[in-house]
Amino acid sequence: MKRVAILFTICLALVPPMHPQDSPQERREACMQACMLERPNAELQRQEVIALEKETARAIQLGDATFFRRVYSDDFSGVLSRGQTVNKASFIAAVQTPGIQYDSFTASDIKVLLYRDVAVATSTWSIRAVLNKERISSQMRVMHIYIYGPGGYHAVSTQTTLLPPFPQQPL
Repeated sequence: MKRVAILFTICLALVPPMHPQDSPQERREACMQACMLERPNAELQRQEVIALEKETARAIQLGDATFFRRVYSDDFSGVLSRGQTVNKASFIAAVQTPGIQYDSFTASDIKVLLYRDVAVATSTWSIRAVLNKERISSQMRVMHIYIYGPGGYHAVSTQTTLLPPFPQQPL
């Protein structure tokens, strides 16, 4: 979270001076332009994050804790669909919830915004599963924040929102 605040402060410092007659829309566009990643490999980085989003869905379906240990940062923090806050260990525990068998778990409608070394990904998770012998299906909107470092992108935060109807589920 500190990194995001620092990045925002840096972005504000890079924004060209505003004139009093500038509209709020013009100011917002100038800020976004100053913060947006404009490197030639931006599309490659966007594809890398899209792949991570799809791999996340696959790892949840398989209960693959190894993926999350590798890709999620040690200081990861997130919010699950019912408002529970989690760290890396408790998120992995939620992924490995006993009594759930996923028939399918997909990430779709993936959108990625890049800001220097930060990527913000949003997607829709669609789930069909059996939880404690009861068949469920649901959709969630998910946002992940990734920081780019020496080992590639690492998830530092997530926010998950369950879409109606609201079945019981571990995530």
